[in-house]
Amino acid sequence: MKAKMAVVAVALGALTRVAAAQGSMGGMQMGAPVADALRHTEQRQARNLVAALESVPVDKWGYKPTPAQMSFAEIAAHLAEGNDYLCGSVSGQTAPTRDKVTPADGKDKQIARLKETFDFCESALAKLDDSKLGEEVPMFGGKATRAAAILITVGDWEDHYSQLANYLRLNGILPPTAQPKKSM
Repeated sequence: MKAKMAVVAVALGALTRVAAAQGSMGGMQMGAPVADALRHTEQRQARNLVAALESVPVDKWGYKPTPAQMSFAEIAAHLAEGNDYLCGSVSGQTAPTRDKVTPADGKDKQIARLKETFDFCESALAKLDDSKLGEEVPMFGGKATRAAAILITVGDWEDHYSQLANYLRLNGILPPTAQPKKSM
């Protein structure tokens, strides 16, 4: 009888572990592929965008390829402001009230602010799920579905990383995603 109880206890323990693993895989929520993809993209773009801006020499911080384009400094300010707005809209959370950071504040202060806004994005998106993708959220003075706001947010990050990667290459700097993989 004791042997049967031990087998049942081991089997139940194994089943609860399997059920737990199926319910939450690697920090992802089952049944939330869109929200999970957004969280994954936010983490990747936080790393890449910050690394791209950190690789810019201070004397190039004001660089822009043409007068009509944004400088590295202007992109950093735009991203920080955009992160608070977009992640707040997508999640339904109010972004923290922050003093405005401008290109004149310098590279270190702007990168610190950008990191703060990505921290807000990470916490704001942590509980997002796919159940309300059709709900309307505020978006640039109008309304958009949460799904559209997610696509706009990801598109914004991708657009600005591409922009930064081109600016870096124009200045002889290899962008973070083009760097050789480090050996372990």
